[in-house]
Amino acid sequence: MKITGSPSGAISTVTPGAGAAPAPVQADAAGAAQSTALQSAVLQPAAEALAALPDFDAARVAELRDALARGELPFDAGRLAGLIQKFHAGR
Repeated sequence: MKITGSPSGAISTVTPGAGAAPAPVQADAAGAAQSTALQSAVLQPAAEALAALPDFDAARVAELRDALARGELPFDAGRLAGLIQKFHAGR
């Protein structure tokens, strides 16, 4: 769906299935710059903390894999299949 805006900021045309990129939103340049700077200052520590995290905990994955192999961690294939089905049914 492509939504195009008029110079006043009002939506003038909605064309389902048209165009690849949405039209840019027009905003007051000073207000947008101030808002971006505020968001950047507020979100920067969270973004840095998130970037510092590993994609996954490889040590924990190895620990769980070993526990499964030793039979110390119960595994219910039917329950796993049900959870996968439930997860994908909502999409």
